[in-house]
Amino acid sequence: MQVFEGAGILFSVVAVFGYINYRFIKLPDTLGITLVGLVACLGVSLMGPSHPEMVIYAQELVKQINFPEVVFHGLLSLLLFAGALHVDFSRLRELKVEVLLLATVGVLISTTAVGAGFWMIAQAFGHPISFLWCLVFGALISPTDPIAVLSVLKKAGASATLESKISGEALFNDGTAVVAFVTLVGLASGTAEFSASQVSTTLLREVLGALVVGGIVGCLVCLMLRGMDSYPVEILTTLAVATAGYSLAETLHVSAPLAVVIMGLVIGNHGVSTSLTEKTREHLFGFWGLLDELMNLVLFGLIGLEVIALSFKLQDIWIGLAAIPVVLIARAVSVAAPLTMLRRYRAASPHAVKIMTWGGLRGAISIALALSLPDFQGREMVIGVAYVVVVFSLLIQATTLSKLVRRYSR
Repeated sequence: MQVFEGAGILFSVVAVFGYINYRFIKLPDTLGITLVGLVACLGVSLMGPSHPEMVIYAQELVKQINFPEVVFHGLLSLLLFAGALHVDFSRLRELKVEVLLLATVGVLISTTAVGAGFWMIAQAFGHPISFLWCLVFGALISPTDPIAVLSVLKKAGASATLESKISGEALFNDGTAVVAFVTLVGLASGTAEFSASQVSTTLLREVLGALVVGGIVGCLVCLMLRGMDSYPVEILTTLAVATAGYSLAETLHVSAPLAVVIMGLVIGNHGVSTSLTEKTREHLFGFWGLLDELMNLVLFGLIGLEVIALSFKLQDIWIGLAAIPVVLIARAVSVAAPLTMLRRYRAASPHAVKIMTWGGLRGAISIALALSLPDFQGREMVIGVAYVVVVFSLLIQATTLSKLVRRYSR
C-alpha cells in the first residue's frame, strides 16, 4: 500500500468513526473515536466464522500500519510540541522539584511495583513469565501519556497547580520510561549487560543532552522569529522545529521527546511573548491547537483499530483486568512517595494523590512500546494486557476524571 493511499483510508475511517460518535454516542471526540474503533473491530472479528475473508482483509490492512513507527516517528513530535507550546512555564518552574521527582523516582517506583504485581498475577493464572519481562511490562505501562493527559485535562477543570503537576509529569516522564524500557529489554533478552553506573550515565546523557539540544534549538528559533511578520513562514518554522528538532535529538542519541518538549516550552513562553505580534500569536496558537486536535483524533482512532491486528487470547484479557488494580495501586504509591517527601517543604492539596492517581492516563506510548517488543515467550500476553490497561484508562478513567476533580474541588 502506498503512503498516500494508506493515509486516505486511515483519515476516512477515523472521520466515519468521528461522525458516528458525534451523532449517536456523544463522548468527547478522542474517546468516542477509540470506542467506535474498538466496537467496529470486535464486530468484524465476530464475523470471522461466516466471512473469514473480510476479517483477514481487515487484519492485513491494519497490520500494514507500523504503530510504533507512526507514534515515535510521526505523531509524537507534533503532539508533544503542541502540548508544550501551551504550558505555562512560570508555573511549571514553581513545581520543578515535584515534576522532576514524579517523572524520575515516580516512574522507577511504579515500574518495580507493577512488575512485581504482574509477575504474581501471571503465576496465579498459570502463565509463568520471567521477572525481568514483568519489569519490562512495568516500564512500558508506567509512564503517563502526555497526549492522553493533555487532551483530557483541558476539559477536566482541575486547579492550575494540579493541572501543571499532572501535565508536567506526563511531558517529562517519557525519557525515564524509555531508558528503563530499553535497559530492561536488553537484560531480559540477554542482548546487553548493564551496570547501575551505565544506566545512570545513559539516563543523565539522555536527559541533560535533551535539555541542552532543546534549549539551544528553541532559543535559535526565537531569534529567527524576532522581527518576522509573516505568520505562514513562522508557522512553517515551528513545524520544522517539531519535526527536524526531534530527528536531530535522535541523531545525537538524546531523548527526542524531552528535547521537543523543551523546544515547545521555550518558543511558547519566551518566543511568543518577545518575538511575535498579536496577530501572529493568534494564528500560531490557532494552528497548533487545531493540529493537536486532528492528530489526537487520528491517534486515538488507531488505538481503536489496532485491536483487530492483535492475537491475544481471552485469558490475556482476564489477566489484563486483574492487572488494572495493580497498576492503579502502583500509580498511587509512585505519586504519594515523592509528594510525601516534599510535604514539609511545600503544602499539597489533601486530594492531590487521588486525582493524580486516577488522572495518570495510559495511551499510545504504552501500546507503541509494547508492540516494539522483541519475540519472547509471553510477548502476545504482555501486549494484550497492556492494551486492556490502556483501554480501561481511556474509556473509564478519562471519562470520569472530570467528575472526580469536581468532587474534590468543592
